[in-house]
Amino acid sequence: MLGPALLVLLGCFRGFAGPSPHFLQQPEDLVVLLGEEARLPCALGSYRGLVQWTKDGLALGGERDLPGWSRYWISGNAASGQHDLHIKPVELEDEASYECQASQAGLRSRPAQLHVMVPPEPPEVLGGPSVSLVAGVPGNLTCRSRGDVQPAPELLWFRDGIRLDGTTFHQTTMKDKTTGVVENILFLTPSSHDDGATLICRARSQALPSGKDTAVTLILQYPPVVTLSAEPQTVQEGEKATFLCQATAQPPVTGYRWAKGGSPVLGARGPRLEVVADATFLTEPVSCEVSNAVGSANRSTALEVLYGPILQAKPKPASVDLGKDASFSCAWRGNPLPRITWTRLGSSQVLSSGPTLHLPSVALEDAGDYVCRAEPRRRGLGGGIAQVRLTVNAPPVVTALHPAPAFLRGPARLQCMVFASPAPDSVVWSWDEGFLEAGSLGRFLVETFPAPEVEGAQGPGLISVLHISGTQESDFIRDFNCTARNRLGEGRTQIHLGRRDLLPTVRMVAGAVSAATALFMVITGLVLCCCRHGSFSKQKNLVGIPGSTDGSSSRGPEEAGSSEDRGTIVHTDHSDLILDEKETLETPDPTNGYYKVRGVSVSLSLGEVPEGGLFLPPPSPVGLPGTPTYYDFKPHLDLIPPCRLYRARAGYLTTPHPRAFTSYVKPTSFGPPDLSSGARPFPYATLSPPSHQRLQTHV
Repeated sequence: MLGPALLVLLGCFRGFAGPSPHFLQQPEDLVVLLGEEARLPCALGSYRGLVQWTKDGLALGGERDLPGWSRYWISGNAASGQHDLHIKPVELEDEASYECQASQAGLRSRPAQLHVMVPPEPPEVLGGPSVSLVAGVPGNLTCRSRGDVQPAPELLWFRDGIRLDGTTFHQTTMKDKTTGVVENILFLTPSSHDDGATLICRARSQALPSGKDTAVTLILQYPPVVTLSAEPQTVQEGEKATFLCQATAQPPVTGYRWAKGGSPVLGARGPRLEVVADATFLTEPVSCEVSNAVGSANRSTALEVLYGPILQAKPKPASVDLGKDASFSCAWRGNPLPRITWTRLGSSQVLSSGPTLHLPSVALEDAGDYVCRAEPRRRGLGGGIAQVRLTVNAPPVVTALHPAPAFLRGPARLQCMVFASPAPDSVVWSWDEGFLEAGSLGRFLVETFPAPEVEGAQGPGLISVLHISGTQESDFIRDFNCTARNRLGEGRTQIHLGRRDLLPTVRMVAGAVSAATALFMVITGLVLCCCRHGSFSKQKNLVGIPGSTDGSSSRGPEEAGSSEDRGTIVHTDHSDLILDEKETLETPDPTNGYYKVRGVSVSLSLGEVPEGGLFLPPPSPVGLPGTPTYYDFKPHLDLIPPCRLYRARAGYLTTPHPRAFTSYVKPTSFGPPDLSSGARPFPYATLSPPSHQRLQTHV
């Protein structure tokens, strides 16, 4: 009870003494950045007593330097009632409610809330300062800021000064209701163009409106970016071309794969491919696939190949009835496309231009071969043709083949040639009393053979033959008809059989035989005469000489005995020895009068050979055993023409040449001569001329 009474008395006393104490200035809420200075003002009027500050109700003390609070102090002129509270540097723990109190006057200021703001630190980008992403694959970047800042920061993404959208803000609250972690996630799908780009994450708040930035660099991993080119781009068929496959990739390229028309090109591994161009490169592009650790990419290109016409669809032969329309078509390909024309085979007249030929109301003369010609529009590319045949269906065309005249009661043959399309159903021979299609009928027989192909013929041909055995008079008077039929009609021809008389023919044959026989006899006589004359005139080494060792001179009959005892005989190289009736041997001059050879007298001896034969040399220098060494002229004297004859008289031939004779052993017995038809009478006549000089005899 005493306390309240004293306050009332004090109040009364003040009222009488003067104005009562009051606040001239009270502290207000204050926001201060962490680390800066905070100042809370407090001014009192009409008060000279103790002034103190409280923090969340806790008195800081009445002294001006506030011992125990090193960062706190009170400033101002106490006499003038100024009592400001200072805090420096401000820390988070300074954030509280502050009051200025005049204890003796019982005055308390309104509470002033001190807020300490913590500016954000540079944010953290997870994975930074460089982040690896895959081009074309969705990814994200996470920017994170600590949660102990006041107030909680705002995180923003920028690229080249432009704020990016597509972000998601996330904030975590701690148990003490303080902010834990602040994150901002940027979602993006990068491309290869984003490689090396710089993105900025900015953390800003009221404590730091300008914010603080953290930069991150994008490192893009991307599959190869491929560029495929050909050099040269346009080539002629058969020339070389080179494909170049260029690629940029992160990480680097690990391999190349080439394909043509979807089929791998074996052996191609690098960035270059060299080929020999052909027409398939237009329809089968070349592709290059490049791969790395991230993926692969493929590019393809077609080569412009110039080539000549190539037949794609061959025209088909046509068989058309007479008067109907006909058409043909052919297809060619080429680069550039060829010019197509139609002509008749063997003609240069253009019937149509383009892949189709139309022939209205065909006639027989339209049948034949047609040519579809493709001409390139560029030089050096060649050309091409396709041939097709048009067959015009019409009644058969029958032609008579000229028959050979026949003998009465002899054989005869009549022929007709038939061309028809379609093939004839039948070919019939008819005459007065009958007809025959095939087989035989009495004296008549029909055979059919394929006819040789004829250019421009209406269709395949055949030859029908009518054989007549034992012709009669009536066969030469009447006409024979050859008729062919098919579904379109018939064709026919008449054939007349000619007659041949026998008597003129016999006379002609007899005359020819007589002339041939006479000519043969004349020729035979001349040949026998000349051959016999030549055989006797060309005899060499015919004379058996009883003996001679040196051959230097002729020998008389007295020397014959001694010569025979030695059993030798010599060969002479003289030729053209002829005996006349005057017992002289005349020799034609082989020198045509140059040496004037007259003759040599030869004596013949018939004592050594029975029946007047002559010794003869063997047919060759080395004779076969048993070869006859003589020849008997007697049986053949009658066959010798009236030319010069040999006489059997002994004699000797003289010669000055040492090689005119060769040794010969006299036989002890003589066999009969070989007179077979195949043996030559004088086989030695075929011997080659001697190698030594020819005997030259001068008289």
